[in-house]
Amino acid sequence: MPKALITGITGQDGSYLADFLLEKGYEVVGMVRRSSTINFHRISHIQDKIELAPGDLLDQVSLIHVLEEHRPHTVFNLAAQSFVQTSWSQPVFTGEVTALGVTRLLDAIRIVDPDIRFYQASSSEMFGKVVEVPQTERTPFYPRSPYGVAKVYGHWITVNYRESYGLHSVSGILFNHESPRRGLEFVTRKITREVARIKHGLSNELRLGNLDARRDWGFAGDYVKAMWHMIENDRPVDYVIATGMTHSVQHFLEVAFGYVDLDWHDYVVQDPRFVRPAEVDELVGDAARANDELGWEPEVSFESLVKMMVDADLEFIRDGVTPN
Repeated sequence: MPKALITGITGQDGSYLADFLLEKGYEVVGMVRRSSTINFHRISHIQDKIELAPGDLLDQVSLIHVLEEHRPHTVFNLAAQSFVQTSWSQPVFTGEVTALGVTRLLDAIRIVDPDIRFYQASSSEMFGKVVEVPQTERTPFYPRSPYGVAKVYGHWITVNYRESYGLHSVSGILFNHESPRRGLEFVTRKITREVARIKHGLSNELRLGNLDARRDWGFAGDYVKAMWHMIENDRPVDYVIATGMTHSVQHFLEVAFGYVDLDWHDYVVQDPRFVRPAEVDELVGDAARANDELGWEPEVSFESLVKMMVDADLEFIRDGVTPN
């Protein structure tokens, strides 16, 4: 039975990946930091089927211990300070976790067992101020936030360890992917959560920043399958994972509010506090290579994704559930 170690297992992607790997017959070990604020709600339905191990991307010794104790065949590094807005107020911490944390984990693999296969969660935010549309594996990076800069470092150090030490290390350049498990700090979930609150009469206003920003939004459950295809590929290659279609924040609002028969103009207020110091205007990926070489393509449409998230938040509000 193959064994996978997932860092960031309590997050959106980590929980969906754990679900998927369990279905594939993997033993799953999730690395978690020792913290009084850990929230296990995303993995509560599988907590008796996985093993949790203490470890921290800021502490290489703990990473070595996790690898030595559990001896995974594959490592999926999904842990990071992953909120772009927070990276502006915590740039050094973002660099320590999202950038240098990748080096610590790669070096731990090199020391303990260089045959371990490694997946790094890269991001479309690395493209930032895009130089071409759509973005492919050959598009130059131009990050526009401390988070994007940190992800570029994590991406290139993964390439460097592959080329320097022969590690089977790959990066998935994933464009925006959402779900009902998305954190409330992200704009998509902020919208669907507030739509549900407004529909239930608990709120009458939603404050947002730039409504014109355009993103390539897919379903997280689809994207974790691409991660698995990448790490199972005998040839370590980096891939762009995206839907190839772009939508504005305003379009997201139109679909979400329209789904519950509301007009977003009646509730949305643009607030300059939520505008980034340096904005990324448009991201849209070309996943042709992943489609051709891995046979991967997204299954859930944009409209279906938005409605899925609204339905989930309507149910959460109705049942009095307040997950992060």
